[in-house]
Amino acid sequence: MRGRLYRLVYLWIKDQSLAEDALQNVFEKTVERQKELQSHPNLMGWMVKSLKNEVLMHHRKNHRLEGIENMKEPAVIEPDALESAESHRLIFDLVDGLPEKQREIFQLREVEEMSYEEIATQMEISLDQVKVNLHRARKTLREKLINQGITR
Repeated sequence: MRGRLYRLVYLWIKDQSLAEDALQNVFEKTVERQKELQSHPNLMGWMVKSLKNEVLMHHRKNHRLEGIENMKEPAVIEPDALESAESHRLIFDLVDGLPEKQREIFQLREVEEMSYEEIATQMEISLDQVKVNLHRARKTLREKLINQGITR
């Protein structure tokens, strides 16, 4: 579970030490509430939600929350100039630009390779919501890649 949670939090905050700190805090809370959580029907979902709250609290404390209007669009890059690392960075920037729920579902499906059912259970949403949000995320990413001339 640790590896999956670490990758998820790292994708959110892109800082190794902050990701490890947030993960450690969630594990401490989990141990503190061990008896209560033994009968929890969705422990992984609870941990993801707690991890998300840790990240949000960190951003609030450091005044790093921005509105959507302050987010920048990814730069347009010519396909010939892209190297492997740069193309990965571009993809991550595009994924970061997705709405929060779409981004989370996309990461869980494409990065963590979770099934639709696992995502629905973890996020406590319906299977249809998972499918709709994943479709919208993929469509948005495809359109942005086409607009930048990366794919057709």
